[in-house]
Amino acid sequence: MGNLADDSGTDVEIYRRALTPDTIHIVTRSDAPEELLALLDSLGLERKTETTAGPVYVWHETPAGLSEKDQNLLATRAVLPMLIADYDVNVDPEVYDVTTWAQAMAEHRARHAKTREGRGPAVAPPGPLASPPRTR
Repeated sequence: MGNLADDSGTDVEIYRRALTPDTIHIVTRSDAPEELLALLDSLGLERKTETTAGPVYVWHETPAGLSEKDQNLLATRAVLPMLIADYDVNVDPEVYDVTTWAQAMAEHRARHAKTREGRGPAVAPPGPLASPPRTR
């Protein structure tokens, strides 16, 4: 038996569990690479583990003591770095904050534009049409 990410075929599932409404759960597939778990750690999410007689279960949660709104903000902000890293992420609509997503996207675009400024345009602007090739 797997977890919600295993069952859904995603890398990450983000949702609020009914029995623990004071935190958001971020569940990765059972065989999640350490890079994904470390990414979640770096985004301010707390790693939790439970060792059983069988597998060791690993998941992340929003930190205790955050308001529901702050939990939603943190979880929503965590999505973009995971998508950029090419992970398949599913977010429960009850957790997702549209305004926070828009801000995260704007910040990402601004950072990306700054890194490209020094390199010139990504595609050279079109110049005058070249003359047709000569034939003999």
